[in-house]
Amino acid sequence: MSATIKLENKHFPVLLKELISIISPLYGGTFLDCTFGQGGYSKKILEKKNNKVIAIDRDKEVSLHANEIEKKYKNRFSFYNIKFSEINNIKIKSKNLKGIIFDLGYSNNQIKDLSRGFSFKSTGKLNMMMGRNSFSCHEVISSMSEENLNKIFKNFGEEKFSKKIAKKIVETRKTKKINTEDLTTIVNSVKKFTNYKINNSTKIFQALRIYVNKEISELITGLINAFNLLPIGGIIVVVTFHSIEDKIVKFFFKNYSEIKNSSRYLPNKENNTKCFDLINKKPITPSNAELKLNPPSRSGKLRFAIKTNSESNFEDFIRKFKKLTDIEELKFDK
Repeated sequence: MSATIKLENKHFPVLLKELISIISPLYGGTFLDCTFGQGGYSKKILEKKNNKVIAIDRDKEVSLHANEIEKKYKNRFSFYNIKFSEINNIKIKSKNLKGIIFDLGYSNNQIKDLSRGFSFKSTGKLNMMMGRNSFSCHEVISSMSEENLNKIFKNFGEEKFSKKIAKKIVETRKTKKINTEDLTTIVNSVKKFTNYKINNSTKIFQALRIYVNKEISELITGLINAFNLLPIGGIIVVVTFHSIEDKIVKFFFKNYSEIKNSSRYLPNKENNTKCFDLINKKPITPSNAELKLNPPSRSGKLRFAIKTNSESNFEDFIRKFKKLTDIEELKFDK
């Protein structure tokens, strides 16, 4: 994963300058880059000789970039082809761990590779697999019930035409296999207008990508595991690109940075539910200079928090988004 843009063969991660300014006071230890992508964050962190980076990515295609960095930085860099929900399986000397970084966008290479089906311009088989998946988007579109397709589009894409689009998909697949181009045609036939800010198919593609990659469950588990892995004083930084994942990150940081009472009639009393110091309540967004250089970065939002307590109970966090994680478990005939 990891959202980047490409200009003159150089890759520019979204909100890079802001990220570095936030984590640089903690330089002199290990940073965990949970969405390596093309290595933009990792390379910048490694420019300082006293830093180490452990990078992970579920997409095995990024291993070429990882190999190049490993050759250059040798003992200061390592890479694992795993999901970020699995970071608790990595052996890390936690006392040396300074920060954990998540960039939840998908990379320029994933978009450019039309065989992967992330782009509206693709004409091939629907794929949308980030890596280490159990099924592809093609299987979902071919087999998922109309009712469940509607749930996916409505909840993961926030698409107001979800019911009509689900119905049209089911009608169309009776006579042909639906590829990426067919899906955009179906959406445009239902949404007979043009939104000049986003493509008509954006919300449907987002919804399917979330379902195929179980992005909600991944994020929730990844954040909890990041907290458990990080020592007190360490930092978690997350860059989000759509409202659903931003709501999850916002709740995680805000809810566990507040002091709570068991009763409103009792005086304020600190307890173990305060896990973070929240420095910025509002997200950091791209500067005008970055927006000019990279207009798609406009949807990027950076949130961060510093761990202050090792005691935690995340039951209410899991419960808050259970409706969404339950939808990720909807079944279809494979």
